[in-house]
Amino acid sequence: MSVSETAHRPSTRGRTAKILLAFLVLVAAAIALAWAGTNPLRGETTANGVRIRTVKEGKGAFVQPLDGVLIEYEGRLADGTVFDSSEGRGPTPMIAGQVIPGFAEALGKMQSGGEYKIHIPSKLAYGANPPQGGPIPANADLDFDVKVVQLVPNAALMGGSGAPGAGAQPPQP
Repeated sequence: MSVSETAHRPSTRGRTAKILLAFLVLVAAAIALAWAGTNPLRGETTANGVRIRTVKEGKGAFVQPLDGVLIEYEGRLADGTVFDSSEGRGPTPMIAGQVIPGFAEALGKMQSGGEYKIHIPSKLAYGANPPQGGPIPANADLDFDVKVVQLVPNAALMGGSGAPGAGAQPPQP
């Protein structure tokens, strides 16, 4: 038998590395696609750490600090405990600039008719000083489902309450 007649084993050198590299590229592409696809579910996070996710787009102008809003909402603690809700009472009126800072910041990203999920870090909620006798513990992050039923531009000026925070205790949204 001559040397030319012996079976030659095909060279697999380099092929394994190419297959592995192609597999890694596919995995990276799948991760990037999944990340991009879930971006709307994560929503927007402001510089202060307030997270706002639009469930249903609203229409018209965004809420301003002097605007009045009529909202339906449910407020929950991190463990899911509901601490306040407009259910059974109907929509709740409030002046956007006279609520806790994180809620006011989130309202500024909302429009009439829109539905939103928001997360407010403790430092922009009640921090170490929650309302006494209430269900909110110190340093609690708060989560809300909010529907903006109606927006009344410059309602604070019409009602005589003046600038945001002018002697008013921020209502618990």
